[in-house]
Amino acid sequence: MQTDNVSNQREHLILLLANIHIRKHPKTDEHSKLEDNALDEVMKKLFKNYKKWCTYHDRKSSLWLPTIQQEVQQRKLLYIGLYLLIWGEAANLRFLPECLCYIYHHMAFEMYGMLAGNVSAMTGEYVKPAYGGDKEAFLKKIVTPIYCTIAQEAERSKREKGNHSQWRNYDDLNEFFWSADCFRLGWPMRADADFFCQPLKPVDERNESTIRADKQKGKVNFVELRSFWHIFRSFDRMWSFFILALQIMVILAWSEEGSLGNIFDPLVFKEILSIFITSSILNLGKATLDIIFNWRARRTMEFMVKLRYVLKFILAAMWVVLLSVTYAYTWEKPTGIIRTIKNWFGNGPDQPSLFIIAVVVYLLPDMLAAVLFALPLLRRKLEGSDYKLMRLIMWWSQTRLFVGRGMHESAFSLFMYTMFWVALLLTKFVFSYYVEIKPLVEPTKDIMKFPINHFRWHEFFPRAKGNIGVVISLWAPVILVYFMDTQIWYTIFSTLVGGVYGAFQRLGEIRTLGMLRSRFDSIPLAVNDCLVPVETSDPRRKKGLRSNFKNRFKEMTHEDKEKVAARFAQMWNEIVSSFREEDLIDNREKELLLVPYVADQGLRVTQWPPFLLASMVPIAVDMAKDSNGKDRDLKKRIENDYYFSCAIKECYASCKNIINDLVHGEPEKRVINIIFTEVEKCIAEDKVITDLNMQSLPDLYNKFVDLVLFLKKNDEKDRVAVIKIFQDMLEVVTRDIMEDQLPSILESSHGGSYQRPEGMTAWDNEYQLFQPSGAIKFPLEVSTEAWKEKVNRLELLLTVKESAMDVPSNLEARRRLTFFTNSLFMDMPDAPKVRNTLSFSALTPYYNEHVLFSIKELEEENEDGVSTLFYLQKIYPDEWKNFQERIEEELKDDEELKEEALRQWASYRGQTLTRTVRGMMYYRKALVLEAFLDMAKHEDLMEGYKAAGTISDEEWKSLIAQCEALADMKFAYVVSCQQYGNDKRSALSNAQDILQLMRTYPSLRVAYIDVVEDRVGEKQIETAYYSTLVKVALNKDSESAGPVQNLDQVMLVQFYQAMVRNFCQIMFVKQIIFTNRKGSAEPKYPQFVFLKLVWI
Repeated sequence: MQTDNVSNQREHLILLLANIHIRKHPKTDEHSKLEDNALDEVMKKLFKNYKKWCTYHDRKSSLWLPTIQQEVQQRKLLYIGLYLLIWGEAANLRFLPECLCYIYHHMAFEMYGMLAGNVSAMTGEYVKPAYGGDKEAFLKKIVTPIYCTIAQEAERSKREKGNHSQWRNYDDLNEFFWSADCFRLGWPMRADADFFCQPLKPVDERNESTIRADKQKGKVNFVELRSFWHIFRSFDRMWSFFILALQIMVILAWSEEGSLGNIFDPLVFKEILSIFITSSILNLGKATLDIIFNWRARRTMEFMVKLRYVLKFILAAMWVVLLSVTYAYTWEKPTGIIRTIKNWFGNGPDQPSLFIIAVVVYLLPDMLAAVLFALPLLRRKLEGSDYKLMRLIMWWSQTRLFVGRGMHESAFSLFMYTMFWVALLLTKFVFSYYVEIKPLVEPTKDIMKFPINHFRWHEFFPRAKGNIGVVISLWAPVILVYFMDTQIWYTIFSTLVGGVYGAFQRLGEIRTLGMLRSRFDSIPLAVNDCLVPVETSDPRRKKGLRSNFKNRFKEMTHEDKEKVAARFAQMWNEIVSSFREEDLIDNREKELLLVPYVADQGLRVTQWPPFLLASMVPIAVDMAKDSNGKDRDLKKRIENDYYFSCAIKECYASCKNIINDLVHGEPEKRVINIIFTEVEKCIAEDKVITDLNMQSLPDLYNKFVDLVLFLKKNDEKDRVAVIKIFQDMLEVVTRDIMEDQLPSILESSHGGSYQRPEGMTAWDNEYQLFQPSGAIKFPLEVSTEAWKEKVNRLELLLTVKESAMDVPSNLEARRRLTFFTNSLFMDMPDAPKVRNTLSFSALTPYYNEHVLFSIKELEEENEDGVSTLFYLQKIYPDEWKNFQERIEEELKDDEELKEEALRQWASYRGQTLTRTVRGMMYYRKALVLEAFLDMAKHEDLMEGYKAAGTISDEEWKSLIAQCEALADMKFAYVVSCQQYGNDKRSALSNAQDILQLMRTYPSLRVAYIDVVEDRVGEKQIETAYYSTLVKVALNKDSESAGPVQNLDQVMLVQFYQAMVRNFCQIMFVKQIIFTNRKGSAEPKYPQFVFLKLVWI
């Protein structure tokens, strides 16, 4: 095995074991030693397919464990390591999973023999590996011959495109290892085995006999025969059911009264029994088509498969004859074809019991199939069973295959599926009978009764009786509609059922910003229930249609509300911040959407985003001014709107807290406390309007707004103005709002000097409150982030007078918000902790498209005089405006960084790879945040996730480092850049752009094909191709990205042989096309992503 493959798979194994270990032991200080159950679970999932393959072939697996208990764990690790090493260098053989099982079966047995010290029966020496020697022996001696076979088959497919039966694809090669013939390859594998193809000669070098032999050689287990009859064979059960149902409806409609009740009439029922003859004829046709469609694969088909096809055809033909004859004997005086059949076999007495017995025997396989369909658990066990009797029972219904056995839905799903189709088909048949079939019977009888001698058009059946041509022309369109209208009924029923199901699953609960506002008070608890792990089972936690987050949130205690709001704030603010980073919103919208990162425990009020509370405080001030002395009406109007009430309560609590934080003088504190006590007394007694003069409230409001603006500046020059504002506010409260109700109390609070003597100025220190140097703490020496958030938020509540109904205004931001919030109301499983989740990897294939726009490409104009940058500015006008605002604030005069930011902004909107990488790396960012919420203590949670980047505490740094390490363990993202090595050697811009992506996202890994020229001997130079995996290494002294670090380099078999010069092709799966605007600056390259769920 290659050295880099060994190190790579060692890391792989460590991550597998570490993931399952931390899932089983949540606390990091417990069970530092690896336990056997973690190792057993890894083995169970890794070797599930291998053990299934051994059982399928009635072979014992090569996973032999020693009897000494101390050596068991080491032996298990060796078995797992061997499997991972084989997988690491298997290259294209990974598309042949059962081929890998075959290889591992023999190599594991050799390893067991070497460890046990067994002696070979052939050589009399200790067991040695069949393929050994140098470090690339596995690649050269095992993988390369099989790969050459694949390459030769691919070459044959190019030469014989029209005749696909003459070459094998991956499935055909893999299916070879489903049969016991695979063991004829031996170990070491025989080079002359039928599995390995000999090198092909060009067509013009082969003689006619060789070509004829190749045509007769069948090389695949299934050969597609293109025919329109596939329409019937692929849906034979549907067509058969519709034909039989049509026959029944025609018989019922042709009876005397044409009523459905005629089915109980003995004669009509006897005619209906003829459907079994029709069914046997259809089965005969199906068996015939099976033989025709598989005729080209007859030479490589197993004998039991051939026998099954032949027996099915013979038995189907026998049933046609048997049912026809026995049915003829059920009639005493038959007519038509039934009389003819009876005349052939003799006119004996009628014996209906023979036909009934024949029908019962004929239906036995269908009855068994119906029982197995109704009992999926039983069918799953029978199909997965390897007992010979069970194989014989299931052999008749389908060929035994290695894959797809026992794959069935649950009983409940089958029941719901059956009820859906029963209701649909009943509706269809009732409609077809009364609207399509029955109305045609009487006209048909009349047409057949009266002969027509002269036609105005051509008659296709001039000598036929009963005007059969007219009858056919009358019934043909109806029959066509009868077979095709099932799609219409399916559309109707699926729409109705889907709508009802979607309503119960609460799909589309939030579709607009208005609905988001009305349900926003339910979102914090929904986030807590859906995205936060459950410590203990809570019976009140209900999801889907039964959930009622709003009432539960209002009923919670204040402490529980704080926890829920703190978790919600971290997630919500990260979403809003990502919007700003992507320039979907501007600074003003960001401020309106954010909620406080740090919970203000002194408010004891739930703090909602300002966009829900915008303009409510100014409106409340005007309402109080014009209330005309009616407290009850004002209170009712405020309480009718939940957010209105929250805005007023939060504004009052914030004002009180800020004033208490600023005022430090003892006389001033006493005055402030008296005023707040009096106000709160009026609020408690519902006498705010009665006892207080609200006409002067706007003056107090304006003074406080000025104070908040000074607090934002926090400048020493404004100290005198702040003191003046406090004095003015005090005068407005005591002289105007409270109307001289407090002078005596205030007099005593500062030694009787409140009433200013005549002649004294307003700035006389002896008689003025707030004037002494220590009375007011302004400016603040240390302005914390929490204080800044509080002041900024209060300014928004006080100053925003316009409605924020259109926040956010960007359509993409709205779509993301509604999508995220709508998903919270759906029935989702409980979220586990990050350490307990399954790890997963994502792979994005990339070949040679642009990664980042250059400045020249952005400014270069096309033939119409339109540059790419100008086009993007017109397509994304709001995002361009937001980008300019962000750049001017962050970068200011740094032109070089501005150009780099411009390139990124344009590339995120015009280049697929750049946008895809950013979107996929959001997975890691989300995992880090989720890990923080899982691991943070209550105090850390109250500090907020944002504080992690500003606090220099070692404990905080350790917490964030643990979160990032856990995220890296759970998520890995790789971009497969095939041409990165060539671009790097040629110093192309694409290589620099990919390097820039790796520096932007240090967790990103890039895989590419590297070409290395090695000297063999003195003059000969050999070119080797390696699959290389790299990432950017972090500098030890900082978190900045450093040089590129080589993680893995494994030689590729695909490029090992000099004769194979084909370019590597990557299979991909389409996920989403990112552009949803009017156009794109580049051709709309679709976004492709592989998602591979790692087992552990």
